[in-house]
Amino acid sequence: MSRPFVEENNRQRERLRALIARLSDRDLTRPLYDGWTVAGILGHLAFWDYRALLLIRRWKETSVQPSPIDVDTVNDAMLPLLVAVPPRRAAEIAIEAAAAIDKEIEGLSEDLIAQIEAQATTFRLNRGTHRIEHLNQIESALAQSK
Repeated sequence: MSRPFVEENNRQRERLRALIARLSDRDLTRPLYDGWTVAGILGHLAFWDYRALLLIRRWKETSVQPSPIDVDTVNDAMLPLLVAVPPRRAAEIAIEAAAAIDKEIEGLSEDLIAQIEAQATTFRLNRGTHRIEHLNQIESALAQSK
């Protein structure tokens, strides 16, 4: 079975790591939109990667089942918590979460991958897709500030 999501996850995790390495503390507090900051978005990425990690671990113990979630409500509810996290720590957690979920996905059996892909859910083995969206937002905001 082809696993192009593994390569994309690795590529975008390294992009995340490189971006964070060059962000100043001031960059991390930069407002983006609707109350979100750069660090808040990094915390958002960490949350969704950790959620995916926990789901996979659960599915390995039981079976793959849908895990419905109201994404917009969860994101809105998380915002005050995420912007309260010290910005540099939010950035570190984003890298930690990305590394953990990517490693877990890379080690999945073909059978579990097939089960996950057969589910009509919003779960993504390709974590890079979500990272691309937000890394582009951050890079665009930083470019506009210079």
